[in-house]
Order: sequence, then C-alpha cells, then structure tokens
Amino acid sequence: MAKTFNPAPHDKHADDPRKAHAADREAHAKLDAGLIDTFPASDPVSAVQPTPSKADAEADSPSLWDKVKGVFS
Repeated sequence: MAKTFNPAPHDKHADDPRKAHAADREAHAKLDAGLIDTFPASDPVSAVQPTPSKADAEADSPSLWDKVKGVFS
C-alpha cells in the first residue's frame, strides 16, 4: 500500500523542542530571580542586556596609534 501523504515533513533545521523548552525555563527563572525584592519598582526587569553604545564599543578597541605601535614593537 502507498505511504500516506504528509503535508508537513520533519524539518531537520528546526530547533529541538526539548532544548527550546529548557531555554524557555531558564529565561523564565532568570526573570523570576530578577523580580525578587523589586516590587514596587519604577522600571520593569529585563533578562537581556542592552547592546553597547558606539562609545562603549570604540573604548574597547585599540586606537590607530596603538595598532601602529604594535606593528613596530
């Protein structure tokens, strides 16, 4: 007999549901830990950190002068 038609075959590139559920539980635990002793607060708690500003990113990288000195030392 012929195979039954499966309109949605398994996606080999999809995330593992167990790993995704574990990551979701971890994020939820971090948010719960951040909420302890914060009520009432003026700002909501966030589990993610903001991206560094341009000034912060430039401060971490060496200057052009430091790069030139590094070539000759």
